[in-house]
Amino acid sequence: MMKRFLAVLVVPLALFSAMPAFGQDTMMERFFRGKSTATGSFSAVNGVKRQFDVVLTGRVRGDTLTVREDFVYSDGERDRKTWRFVRTGPATYSGTREDVVGTTTLRVDGNTARFTYLVDLDAGPGKNIVRFVDKMVLAEDGRSITNMATVWKYVFPVARVKVDFKR
Repeated sequence: MMKRFLAVLVVPLALFSAMPAFGQDTMMERFFRGKSTATGSFSAVNGVKRQFDVVLTGRVRGDTLTVREDFVYSDGERDRKTWRFVRTGPATYSGTREDVVGTTTLRVDGNTARFTYLVDLDAGPGKNIVRFVDKMVLAEDGRSITNMATVWKYVFPVARVKVDFKR
């Protein structure tokens, strides 16, 4: 369960590539076009901590952006998640992934992107739903993005995630 939990926390970050029908690229499109990398850390209220690296590869076909995230955790475990995002406006996207319940809406405002989504951490028939609330900020030099996420279970914050992306 904890491994699935960690695999879901980074992915929304590399979700975007140019979709010319909506005009000017957002900061997400400019930053995440092609390949990028990330390093991250997860820290739960129960004391669990974990480090990870991610290689992200984005591809656009029409209005759909597909982003593959290949994770390598500090204990050697590997995982892959794939986001599919559809651009819905000049600075908005609707997205989903295999473990996301429903869809997420991501909104870009200047150098900041915000989104929230539900994830089912239970791979079996049961349900273990948590909510991720993410805020990504592009650095002034345009070379990195920092993502800070809080993970909620019901009304309680249960974990924090920090991910640093680099071109």
